[in-house]
This record gives sequence, structure tokens and C-alpha cells, in this order.
Amino acid sequence: MIRPMKIVKGPPMDTAEPAGDTPTMRLFGLLEVMAAKDQRYSLQGLVEETGLPKPTLHRMLQQLEGSGLLQREGDGRHYGIGTRLRRLAENLLLNDSLHGARHTVLRQLVEEIGESCNLTALSGSEVVYLDRVETAAPLRFYLHSGSRVPVHCSASGKIFLSQMSTAQRRRLLSNAPLEACTPQTLTDPDALEKEVQRVRKNGYAIDHEEFLPGLLCIATLVPSGDGAPSNLCIAVQAPVMRLDTAKAKALLPALQRAAQSLSRIDASATTDRAQA
Repeated sequence: MIRPMKIVKGPPMDTAEPAGDTPTMRLFGLLEVMAAKDQRYSLQGLVEETGLPKPTLHRMLQQLEGSGLLQREGDGRHYGIGTRLRRLAENLLLNDSLHGARHTVLRQLVEEIGESCNLTALSGSEVVYLDRVETAAPLRFYLHSGSRVPVHCSASGKIFLSQMSTAQRRRLLSNAPLEACTPQTLTDPDALEKEVQRVRKNGYAIDHEEFLPGLLCIATLVPSGDGAPSNLCIAVQAPVMRLDTAKAKALLPALQRAAQSLSRIDASATTDRAQA
């Protein structure tokens, strides 16, 4: 059985140290650590959870409490989510109708075809998962929203590359080593260029065990409303024992209908912003 998989960058760690290159981002990372579990943290508990020095954490907690993002519990020792942070989360969920509309399209597509589907965007030399809906099938790969995969060995990545000029692709890939994630990964620049040209001609891309062994993915672009290059892809993923290339191509009409629905949603959101 293929176990659920979570894509994590960097070596595994026993502690969840807040990530960030600046003091502000490290504070945000601490909030992420605390929001990930349904519990109240003490200073000592956070030391054990993150591995950070106690004086550093004490200073961070004071800053977050002073800004209303955290609040101290009645016992004076434990910290919980503050009113300001809770209001921020509520307002985000209330007003993020674009995400909700996109997620509905993705969920309906999964119900139609019975396989996991995701929305992706290009971020630097990686493809980031904006949203994902998993199939109910017990045999599946688990890749959560926020996962990042290399641009050269993912179906969505090859779609994004196909929109670029040759010079743009060379500039991007020259700073992104073509790492061999599996024996199927295209690591030769000429071979990858031929594949990208094929993707541009076909209008879809397939990742046949190029990123993860046993995983097949087919992706297509979500058209931009004005005909400009798009930074949104929709893709289907499944184990190769359930989805081969021929079956994947048969899913293209459903995938393209969903892409058109997403394009209309984005166009409507653009119009609403212009009229606001």
C-alpha cells in the first residue's frame, strides 16, 4: 500500500522551530506552531515544542501578547489565541469568496472523476499547491496545500515552462538544478526542452512518475481572462496502478471544463475589484 505522503523540505526535525528570516516572520512562525494544535501552551511547553531558548520565546510571547495576537489564560501561565488574531481569521474566511468558489470547482471535479485534484501556481523555480481535494479512495498520495515541488518534474511545472520564452526558461532553469527525483525525471536540458515544446503544442502536461515513484499526474492551464500568461494550473493525480496515460488523457475534457469554470471565477473577481 502506498502510504499517505507529505512533502516536506529539508531534513526531518523533532521540534517545530518557527521558520523565518526576519524577527517578524519568526513571530508569525510561532503563531503557526501554536495554531497547529488544539491546546494552550505554556512557556516551557513551547521551549519543548520548538527547541528555542526560553529567553527568546519569552520575548516573542510578550510581543504577541502586547499586540493582541495572543492572550494569557486565567492561570497566568498558558497562552491562547488572542482576540485580534481570531478576528483576523474570521474576516479572512468571511471575505475569501474567491478561494471558496475555486475550492467548490475542485471538489466537484474530484466527485466527477474520483481522483485527487489540485490547483497550483508558479513560485520562483517551484510549483506551489494553492488548494487540493483528496479522493476518498484508500490508495492515494497525500500532498497538502502549501506543498512545493520542482518545476521541471511536475505536470503543472511543465505547463508553466511552456508559456515562457526560451530565454526565460533558460534563465529560470540555470538557477534551478534539474535534480533526479526518480529514474524517470528529465535531467537533460535538451530532453526537457523537447518535452516543454510538446506540452505547448498539446495544451496539457503529464508527469509519469517523474516526481514520485508510482504517481501519475495530468495538468492543464486555467486560461487568464485577457489572454495573458496564466499562473494557475489544475491537475489530477493518482497512483499508476489506477491511472495510466490513456486514462489520464480521457479525463482531459472534465479537467478543461473545470479550468474554464475557474477562469470565469477569476474574471468575475477581477471585475468586482475594478467596480469596488
